[in-house]
Amino acid sequence: MSADFIVVIPARYASTRLPGKPLVDIGGRSMIEWVYESACQAGASEVIIATDDARIKDVCTGIGAHVELTGTHRTGTDRIAEVAQRLGWPDEQIIVNVQGDEPLLPPAVISQTAELLANKPDASISTLFTSITSEEEWLDPNTVKVVADNKNNALYFSRAPIPYPREDGTVETPKRHIGLYAYRVHVLKILAASESCELERVEKLEQLRALWLGFNILIAEAVEEPPSGVDTPEDLETVRKIFFERIKNGKC
Repeated sequence: MSADFIVVIPARYASTRLPGKPLVDIGGRSMIEWVYESACQAGASEVIIATDDARIKDVCTGIGAHVELTGTHRTGTDRIAEVAQRLGWPDEQIIVNVQGDEPLLPPAVISQTAELLANKPDASISTLFTSITSEEEWLDPNTVKVVADNKNNALYFSRAPIPYPREDGTVETPKRHIGLYAYRVHVLKILAASESCELERVEKLEQLRALWLGFNILIAEAVEEPPSGVDTPEDLETVRKIFFERIKNGKC
């Protein structure tokens, strides 16, 4: 049986490295439109865009998307929690947080994340990873790394290379974290009601708040490897080139 899940895409206009990021043009459409289109193909019962910016709201309602205008929040998780509270979703409802800067995210990995949580009732959160294949990616602080225990629960996430290869200088299977999460609503409520922890503030990684609070985060290798998201102007140019080729070849 397929998981019953809702996708929420948190989107904010402000971005230190790329202001107005959700609305940047990619192949004649805004980035948030591409993210929304991918999410709509993942089998969710509903797809909602959550934003605190009227410009993003106007663009998204213009394409027929369900948009919830929220207050200002520290993280996307907090923004989704406001929507969950407002719409009265039950505590066990599964919500998938699809970040608004992942226009190349395959629909299959969205549904995979939801299924992962649905099939493990004792898990609080689920997320995905792919293998790191280059030293450049391994050392890049924009590439978030994850290490796990023998039951595939995350031990830690970091922008630094982990685990650190102290002796021989190599790591057999370093993992790149994909910024995609599935939560149950009651977990979202607890996360949103909690203060950020020092680890979260230092690394600028909201999932560290969940680990600090004692939630287990189940991880699995993505069934399809998505390219990295858009964090910098350089990332944006790379993604634009990919979409240009896809559009030229009739694949979009």
